[in-house]
Amino acid sequence: MTTEDLRRLKEKALDIRRLTVEEIAHLGIGHVGGCLSVTEILVLLYYRHMKHDPADPVREDRDKFVLSKGHAGPALYAVLADRGFFPKEMLYTLNQGGTNLPSHCDMNRTPGIDMTTGSLGQGLSAAVGMALGHRLKNLPGRIFALIGDGDTNEGQTWEAAMSASMYGLNNLVAFTDYNKMQIDGPSEKIMNLDHLEERWESFGWFTQRVDGHDLGALDEVLERACAEEKRPSMIIADTIKGKGIPHIENDYTNHNMPLTREDAEKVYAWLDRCESELEETNREVQP
Repeated sequence: MTTEDLRRLKEKALDIRRLTVEEIAHLGIGHVGGCLSVTEILVLLYYRHMKHDPADPVREDRDKFVLSKGHAGPALYAVLADRGFFPKEMLYTLNQGGTNLPSHCDMNRTPGIDMTTGSLGQGLSAAVGMALGHRLKNLPGRIFALIGDGDTNEGQTWEAAMSASMYGLNNLVAFTDYNKMQIDGPSEKIMNLDHLEERWESFGWFTQRVDGHDLGALDEVLERACAEEKRPSMIIADTIKGKGIPHIENDYTNHNMPLTREDAEKVYAWLDRCESELEETNREVQP
């Protein structure tokens, strides 16, 4: 990745955070924390790695993405709108009557959504089936999936992990949004997920761990995952729940919380400062 590529991705991550906050603040409540912890992962996939076409969102040989933690849908909606899958004005209908942007992802309602999700633990199984389908049809597209701490508690996730390993699904790359928090509190107090790398390795996955907000590092591990020829890949991304809203970061109560217009204005001011700092850094490194 060039310095210019990295700069553009950092700028886009700030844009997507702003859009996500705007759509949730317009409604007044939403899954803020889990949306903001996955922003960099979504940006890296949809603006650098995934092959997709907003004009033909159901093209059979496209790369596909399964957001197993479907409550992070608003972040994915912001990306899809920005990429042109639907007008940005739709973002302001989030989770309202008659909307095509429900709180959790629904492939039957939203252009660009590849799998209906939300009941935690089911998304990886769907991704395994999709990866098998691609193999059976000799389709070139890769399947990407993103699971969370709550998903990882569920037995179905580990059944899917065994299946993917058994079938050697090298066309499947998954991320764990490891923000270490769930709706009821810290993961370590609900279902301890220590030694997570070793767990995935023991299930036969090519496993890497990375700072989930470092776009450069994320890109490097994703490149290695996509080059893996024999096994499915798991990227454990250490993230911060609520990343980008300093006063709520690492607070499990941000899972689903009120977000007023006043709250949003504070976030915009913080994002403006981040953009200014990024621009200043860019000026300093330019020859």
